[in-house]
Amino acid sequence: MRGSARAWALAALLPIAMGGCAAPGDYIDKWFGSGPVVKPAGLIAFKPTATAKILWQGSAGAGEKYVFTPAIDAGAVYVAGAAGQIARFDAGSGKLLARIDSKSRLSGGVGSDGRLILVGTPKGEVLAFDQNGKPLWKSQLASEVLSAPQTEQDIVVVRSGDGRIYGLDAASGNRKWVYQRTLPALTVRTHVGVVLYRGAVFAGFPGGRLVALALNNGNVGWEATVALPKGATELERVADISSLPVTDGSQGCAVAYQGRVACVDLLKGTPNWARDISSVSGMAIDGRNVYVSDDKSAVVAFEKDTGASQWKQDKLFGRNISGPVVAGKYVAVGDFQGYVHFLSRDDGSFAARMATDGSAIIAQPLALNEGILVQTRNGGVFAIGIQ
Repeated sequence: MRGSARAWALAALLPIAMGGCAAPGDYIDKWFGSGPVVKPAGLIAFKPTATAKILWQGSAGAGEKYVFTPAIDAGAVYVAGAAGQIARFDAGSGKLLARIDSKSRLSGGVGSDGRLILVGTPKGEVLAFDQNGKPLWKSQLASEVLSAPQTEQDIVVVRSGDGRIYGLDAASGNRKWVYQRTLPALTVRTHVGVVLYRGAVFAGFPGGRLVALALNNGNVGWEATVALPKGATELERVADISSLPVTDGSQGCAVAYQGRVACVDLLKGTPNWARDISSVSGMAIDGRNVYVSDDKSAVVAFEKDTGASQWKQDKLFGRNISGPVVAGKYVAVGDFQGYVHFLSRDDGSFAARMATDGSAIIAQPLALNEGILVQTRNGGVFAIGIQ
């Protein structure tokens, strides 16, 4: 690793003491550093084959140095910002249904199951509110909460900044279980959380490991290798899964920085296929393909059952794109200037482009019934339709 690639990697890493975590704020990361290390590609001209339009927009407050992800449940959209405001919008119309003052600085959120609204703080607190904004409980974790808590089957699962995963009682916030593992000396700073699916918790870790835990007690069901660290230096050996895994119901897939994308059997964790690629932004899956935003801001499609290469769109080089989301016939990503790019699922060609508020779209967009939902670094919330 040399030149701009090495500089980019250095800007993406969080130093961690062996067996412990760096003090809050003791890091440089790719999104909130001094600026792009490589010159980003300009916006290329193309003939649109689809029409994108803003269906509605709102505000959640700036994310500042944190990354906030909207939640969609029971026809409502939940968003939050670093200053402590939580907003609930009607998913169809964008009408503001409620605005909650958490009375705390926030660093992670939002999670919701239609009953609970869940956020996290830099002090390691998980805060739970009801739909009217009434505080229900507060639970203290060991370090800051950088991702959205998730809930299923009356258990709230939340990941703390030191890599621990907690299972909390959804009614009281009391701790039911905790899972932790030793972290390497260097790891990518990430806002990645967990995926809950059919009574299991799926999470990626530094060192290229994908783990399945039992939701009810945190016991390990299986552990799979997505990527193996390699190289002479600690920097070269960073191979972290720093984005959410995905599943199609029969297999789980994950991607690692300086590593590979791999899919494994969902029940056993045995490998199905793997391909070399590096990503910190994330991936998506549909009935045909796995889509990955790589660390050079290319979007790459692999056939989901075999891993065969399908197409690659590399005209967004250096634009710090988000993870992809599938929206009908298209795959969408956001970039560092707040543009949303819609690509054809068939060949990766540009189909449409939409501007938002000019600030970075860091969190992976979410799918809506009629399009996608994005939240920008400045706190803008945009529902975008595509036809």
